[in-house]
Amino acid sequence: MSGPSSAATSGGSGPLPDHWFEDLADHMGEAYDRYAHTKGTVQEVDHVVAALALRPGDRVLDVGCGTGRHALELARRGVEVHGVDISRRFVDIATGRAADLRAAAPGTAPVTFERGDARSLAFRGEFDAVICLCQGAFGMMTAEGDDAAVVAGMARALRPAGRLALSAFNAYFAVRYHEEADFDADAGVSHEVTEIRSEQGERREVDLWTGCYTPRELRLLLGAHGLEVTSIASVEPGVFGSAVPTTESPEYLVVARRR
Repeated sequence: MSGPSSAATSGGSGPLPDHWFEDLADHMGEAYDRYAHTKGTVQEVDHVVAALALRPGDRVLDVGCGTGRHALELARRGVEVHGVDISRRFVDIATGRAADLRAAAPGTAPVTFERGDARSLAFRGEFDAVICLCQGAFGMMTAEGDDAAVVAGMARALRPAGRLALSAFNAYFAVRYHEEADFDADAGVSHEVTEIRSEQGERREVDLWTGCYTPRELRLLLGAHGLEVTSIASVEPGVFGSAVPTTESPEYLVVARRR
């Protein structure tokens, strides 16, 4: 079963379109960071900093930044970050945490957040690197052409030879192991029904749609938008590394550079 068609992009002006994830984010709020897949932030950033050769003073765009966990960790290391997310609730949480971080550590690198649609990023060559991790945006846009629009926007945001780190769900793993999900082989989209909880513990059953990819598809997609893939590794949350792609990992981590 494929996900619902996403609304048209805003093109950088006017109100942003609704996205099915916003209601989930509103319900979870800060409880999002209680889920196990959010607990590996430091290790993930350790690996990304090395893989992208990030240095203090570099500018990074975090696409699908969520509550800001990767952006804030990068800022602690002297990297300037701007985060974009479709969820106003998550952006507000991230902004509040950034203010707390600046108060506690005034020398922290600048980190800012805005609500924005990853399908219509308006940046042009401002960033040394772009990150899009843990299905922050890529793979969550399940209408045909949406992920391509996300990749195109990230590529435009990079300076020449700028670097990208992108995680994607492994299609092979989804087919083999997601027994409680329905996989649409034509669309490459996995659909599952799961339970989420609010900050107060309120339970809600929700639908999740996720675009899944093979390494070959990722190389072709990024290559079509001027990005040269330098590595693809099998990873999982909190265990980022350089393992060769297999069918046994839930995610792939792609490292690429703008030609």
